[in-house]
Amino acid sequence: MLRKLGILLAAAFVFAATEGTAAELYGTLKKIKDNGQIVMGHRENSVPFAYMQSDGKPIGYTVDLCNKIIDRIKKTLNMPNLKVKLVPVTSQTRIPLLANGTIDIECGSTTNNLTRSKQISYLHVTFITGTKLAVRKGSGIKEIEDLNGKAIGLSLGTTNEKAVKRIAKQKGLKIKYHMVKDHPQGWLALETDRVDAYATDHSLLYGLISKSKDKSKWEVVGRFLSYDPYGIMVRRDDSAMQLLGNTVLSDLMRSGEMQKIYDKWFDPGPTNINMPISSNLKVAFEVQALPY
Repeated sequence: MLRKLGILLAAAFVFAATEGTAAELYGTLKKIKDNGQIVMGHRENSVPFAYMQSDGKPIGYTVDLCNKIIDRIKKTLNMPNLKVKLVPVTSQTRIPLLANGTIDIECGSTTNNLTRSKQISYLHVTFITGTKLAVRKGSGIKEIEDLNGKAIGLSLGTTNEKAVKRIAKQKGLKIKYHMVKDHPQGWLALETDRVDAYATDHSLLYGLISKSKDKSKWEVVGRFLSYDPYGIMVRRDDSAMQLLGNTVLSDLMRSGEMQKIYDKWFDPGPTNINMPISSNLKVAFEVQALPY
């Protein structure tokens, strides 16, 4: 009897120890707890996903979603006064800075694809867009084929760059590529006639037009050259952080708050983008509103 009791007590001790270990923090959440801060990487010019306001702080659709996740982290770690450090990122720096631990979460307009997933992980899809062209009205450019012998602006390291170059190669188009580091540089190249078109996600093109000096001069043209689902990035192989982030997003989608946040920024949004939610994105929200 005593032997059996000893075995039971030993088993209970092992179980308790295992439970304690399982409850211990690891990965990004442990880093946040130990450092007393979370480092949020954000874009500066991805309207209306993440861009700077006059007080020097980032705002936007994805920034709002990231702040919801940060609020849940504060509650989970019992750290209501958790410091949030803001670090600007570009299309070239966002993945390296996340992979090497400089930032803890990336809030911008990043396309989820398999190549990038070798280095980082994505949370639920929060937006669906695709590559299109912005051109000057009256240019005669309606599709990518019309750029044969002309110049196009592309942001380095983006899925848009890959899509345009792939299609141009397939069709034997002779296009001059003007590479830029970010959207403002690309838009400036278009405004100053250094390029005949600027290609990026169509939602970003509408954002750039909405903030331009003369909106009537520009138009978005052509078929979609790629389809791009956006996702907030976290570190690869960090299941705890990924589960926390996805739980927050699923809760927002299930409650209907996700669409309210979308409407705040897109329909019409503070920059008058006027992009009501698409049927594809509505379905994505419904599918990802996972039950407990």
